[in-house]
Amino acid sequence: MKKLFVLGLVLALFVALGASQAAALSTEDIAKASTLEEILKRGELRVGLEAGYQPFEMQDEKGNIVGFDVDMAYELGKAIFGKGGEKKVRIINTAWEGIIPALMTHKFDIIMSGMTILQSRNLKVNFCDPYYFIGQCLLVNKKNKGKIKSYKDLNKKGVIITSKLGVTGQFTAERLMPKATLRLFKTEAEGALQVANGLADAFIYDEPQVRVFAAKYKKTCFGIFEPLTYEPLGWAIRKGDPDFLNFLNNFLRQVRGDGRWEKLKQKWMVDYIEKVAREQ
Repeated sequence: MKKLFVLGLVLALFVALGASQAAALSTEDIAKASTLEEILKRGELRVGLEAGYQPFEMQDEKGNIVGFDVDMAYELGKAIFGKGGEKKVRIINTAWEGIIPALMTHKFDIIMSGMTILQSRNLKVNFCDPYYFIGQCLLVNKKNKGKIKSYKDLNKKGVIITSKLGVTGQFTAERLMPKATLRLFKTEAEGALQVANGLADAFIYDEPQVRVFAAKYKKTCFGIFEPLTYEPLGWAIRKGDPDFLNFLNNFLRQVRGDGRWEKLKQKWMVDYIEKVAREQ
């Protein structure tokens, strides 16, 4: 009986050791399957964005894609590959409506495109910690100066509001200004131009972009910058990748702590917008 008891203990120990090794192997396999390992083996970081969201990502006069997110992508490249890592970053310009499907089908490794962290999106992708906070704001035609002081003044029949299709500007207008006529466009530039040309009363969009348009169209428009929403922006990656997520969150803490994030904020959210205003 004693021998059977000892044998049972030995078998139990083997089972426990086997389970432990299997768990360790499973954790190792997860690490090897991380996008981060794929990026290192490939020698290239592929970043998806839509180059139309100023000042986060846009095309300059030479056709180069530049902006806050682009510079952050280059900093991320340095963090992954070391010195000269910015040269190993490939920017992939992608239409907004297809940007999450393109991530899921491995067209790129990460979305760095001023994407608002929404629970509906979070069901499809994982987000790193927020790297910027915005709210929906208004660009208003000057013919409405004194008449429109807040979004409440836009919630009337006969008022025309514009935004971009499929973004939080659309969702906010539908929720807060249901009585107005909402016209949606493929790009934010088209929506803002409608207001600048007097074909619409107001354009609703993210605060940094509205500030750019208010500077660009200062002769015909003004901005109302009191935020209507609270929106954290985050970079999106495919689900089930704790290693890459951990790396991104630690990277964000580092760039915030060492001053790089503040320098880029000054460059794109202040200096760039002032430059746009001076050129008009």
